[in-house]
Amino acid sequence: MVPNSQPAESRAAEALVRQLLAWVDERPRTYGETMDAWRTSCPRLPVWEDALDFGLVEVTAPPAARLAERPVRITARGRSFLSGLPWA
Repeated sequence: MVPNSQPAESRAAEALVRQLLAWVDERPRTYGETMDAWRTSCPRLPVWEDALDFGLVEVTAPPAARLAERPVRITARGRSFLSGLPWA
């Protein structure tokens, strides 16, 4: 068995981001619903923030929609990440 070169913490964070993307991909989600399910106060587990910063998810913005009601969706980059394809 070849040891994984990523630290365990990095692999865990990547697994959580994949879980978030799969969850968003299951059915339409709103920003409010996503924050209820994925927001964390732990600075060591910024799953939502990492996915957003890396361009893996986006919050779409209908002109008059309140933030909590705006749809969240996976980007093309996020789909590549979720499927294990190169995305960087």
